[in-house]
Amino acid sequence: MTEAPNPTENRRKVAELIKGVRIAMLTTIDEAGRLVSRPMTTQDVEFDGSIWFIAQRDSDLARQIEAGRVEANVAYAGSSSWVSVSGKARVVNDPVKLRDEWNRFTDAFFESGPDDPNNVLILVEGESAEYWDSPGGKVTQLAQLAKSLITKEPVEGENKVMDL
Repeated sequence: MTEAPNPTENRRKVAELIKGVRIAMLTTIDEAGRLVSRPMTTQDVEFDGSIWFIAQRDSDLARQIEAGRVEANVAYAGSSSWVSVSGKARVVNDPVKLRDEWNRFTDAFFESGPDDPNNVLILVEGESAEYWDSPGGKVTQLAQLAKSLITKEPVEGENKVMDL
């Protein structure tokens, strides 16, 4: 009998894989229906199914989301894993949360601070995720790739699609 999906355990696994990966590629849909990806800094490091970013209210990203183009994907590439989280995005106007999430890393991308009314939060509420996890670091992965080329056996690793 197949085990029932466990969203709590699935979120924990995603959190484990993206921990320490600050930059993600956030993909949304533009006005012409095309996919657009941009690098974004993940603000909230405790993944609970939601991913927080900071953007400018007058950016293409915020305008696309506010116009109803809410389908989004967030992709992470770690040292030995890759994670893709799909869900819905929305612009959040919460000055207190914005100040809480603001940090020195954010200062590197924005000239103004958290009190600038043009700065807003982007929340992606994850609905599903897919991950690929390879044991070990880059050296181990390269050794596995070399072994695979010789033995013609697939590279070891784990791949899973799950609901959040």
